[in-house]
Amino acid sequence: MKLELRQNCATALLVPTSMGIRITPAHGQPVHSSDTFTMQATSAESNVASIPAYLGLPVKILTTFVKDSPIARIIKDNLASRHIAYEGKDVEQGGPWGYRHQINIADSGFGARGPRVWNDRAGEVGRTLNVKDFDLERIFGKEGVQIVHLSGLVGALSPETGTFCLELARAAKKHGTRISFDLNYRASFWKNREKELRAIFAEIAGVADILIGNEEDFQLCLGIQGPEAGGKGIAAEIESFKGMIDRVKKAYPGACAFATTLREVEHTNCHHWGAITRVGDEWHVVEPREIPVLDRIGGGDGFVGGFLYGILKGWPAEKWIQFGWASGALATTFLTDYAQPADEEMVWSVWSGNARVKR
Repeated sequence: MKLELRQNCATALLVPTSMGIRITPAHGQPVHSSDTFTMQATSAESNVASIPAYLGLPVKILTTFVKDSPIARIIKDNLASRHIAYEGKDVEQGGPWGYRHQINIADSGFGARGPRVWNDRAGEVGRTLNVKDFDLERIFGKEGVQIVHLSGLVGALSPETGTFCLELARAAKKHGTRISFDLNYRASFWKNREKELRAIFAEIAGVADILIGNEEDFQLCLGIQGPEAGGKGIAAEIESFKGMIDRVKKAYPGACAFATTLREVEHTNCHHWGAITRVGDEWHVVEPREIPVLDRIGGGDGFVGGFLYGILKGWPAEKWIQFGWASGALATTFLTDYAQPADEEMVWSVWSGNARVKR
């Protein structure tokens, strides 16, 4: 099955996001015992955008920045290095206690010690994302977008960002842009806002063409019953996840592609990684395969980026999951939380298990 896309568009993939920085200790050490750190620009949504951007497709993010901030400059320069165009308002900091870019403090873990992530999002400028700051008629109507990718992380940041994502979905639908929605449930974002956010997420899911999430996402964001417990073995687990996706399809029949990933952690640096997709009435499954992991953060985003890349390239549906699986596996081999593929061959080599030297 092919997912028909608009043609002659200025942007292949459009992604709203709140950019920030990620701080990681050197040599896989814990945060509390380290004095040397690496800092990088980050956001889950720009991680998704990186796959098609590095592989040559025109990608743009919609975001917001702190005016005159050196961190904002780092972010803008980093996005340019990833070949990602950006559009967004520069917001006055408002003094030392005003706005700033979110900070993600991440211990990647090692061996028997699992990763730990501490999010510091007080004063996050991305919470001010507002539909009034963007010309959606120009972006979707005149310039054109093939796929807009929405994340539940952005939708749940604040009442303003929830409205922003809703309006993006409505504008996309109006102009024939395909809508991808990764639910990305976070309990701390939903606290005391369940009714408000459930309504927003249900409306976006109702117009989405592509729905992505794990069992927790579908249960807590959309109220869909998760996989049935009690099955033994990977075959039973896969059938249980298929049952969940069937229930999502029944609740949201307008969507034509559904995806979820499977992960079993043997230890921090050894995972069994798989995926399930339903496209139309066809199932495509990658049973979990062992992958080595340098840093697991961003693997799921890599899957989504590779999956959307396959759609944008017009490939057969069975290749979407293969390229997504391999892009996610590739992301876990980088110290950044996003994959930086040199070319398609690098990704396909991961899929085929070919780790031989290329000279």
